[in-house]
Amino acid sequence: MQSLFRRARKLSLLGLACGTLALSAATAQAETTLVVGYQQIVGPFVSAIADGSFDRAAKEAGYKIDWRQFSSAGDISTALASGDVPVGVLGSTGITAAATRGVDIELFWILDNIGKSEALVARNGSGITKPQDLIGKKVAVPFVSTSHFHLLVGLTKLWKMDPSKVNILNMQPPQIVAAWQRGDIDAAYVWPPALTEIQKTGTTITDSAQIGAQSVPTFDGIVASKAWAAKNPKFMAAFTKVLAKSYSDYNANSAKMASSSQDIKGIIKMIGGKPDDILSALKLLIFPDAKEQASKTWLGGGKDSGAVRALTASADFLKSQRQIDRVLGDYAPFVNSSYAEAASK
Repeated sequence: MQSLFRRARKLSLLGLACGTLALSAATAQAETTLVVGYQQIVGPFVSAIADGSFDRAAKEAGYKIDWRQFSSAGDISTALASGDVPVGVLGSTGITAAATRGVDIELFWILDNIGKSEALVARNGSGITKPQDLIGKKVAVPFVSTSHFHLLVGLTKLWKMDPSKVNILNMQPPQIVAAWQRGDIDAAYVWPPALTEIQKTGTTITDSAQIGAQSVPTFDGIVASKAWAAKNPKFMAAFTKVLAKSYSDYNANSAKMASSSQDIKGIIKMIGGKPDDILSALKLLIFPDAKEQASKTWLGGGKDSGAVRALTASADFLKSQRQIDRVLGDYAPFVNSSYAEAASK
């Protein structure tokens, strides 16, 4: 009798286990996996990746995020164009270039107003003390980035120099730091944490706050494939809601943030760097909340929005520098304020 009872109990437990496995498999099958591409930038977005906020919200909506770090705007643009990455981080010039070349994307969140967080720094001993000293020197910058854009704006528009007389080298941030430490380059235009590292043994010649004030500002943003976003509204709503909360929390607590804060630890977990360097880098950026995102200042207002005006100005300049072969008549279709508007309510 006991033997029969044990056999029945085993069969019951086996059935329960099989049912649990079947349920787990069904849940796994129900989840839609997508790749979200990010770069080596600092801010609430990266902190929210690290603490799992996006992953939890995505799971509740039926999605699983595969986070993938890219070293350049060009790489993310290619991945977006191929359809391998439906959501990714791009600077304003990268967004302009991708949209102009036919990548069907939409900007739906401004990650940061770049300002002083991108700068042109001359290595100590390079002999560079002013922009005109760049002639004949090796200057590293990630091509088709916001740093590249403002470097060219500075050379041609502000300092009236011929860029061909400067040896401009295409390097990604980690490569810039390595080349800097070897003494292979004389100057670089880049963002943190690479910027913070090279400033320790260099002199800042100018930054994007200064150049932007005399031309157009630059920003980092998150874009999505239009077609993918339209088919996955639940994900877009959940993702943007996390962005809105993380930015609100950050702005409320940034004044008392220390190098030991969890936000700092999270950023280091995702992109590396030192606590004090990350804290310093954060203070150079402005992080607009959901209401400002949805306003005319950034995403709202159609052709009159700050984002569209910045993309249009970037396109004019990129064409003049032969980075793109044409300028679109309207960049408003590539900016979508609806997700930020919904998240701001």
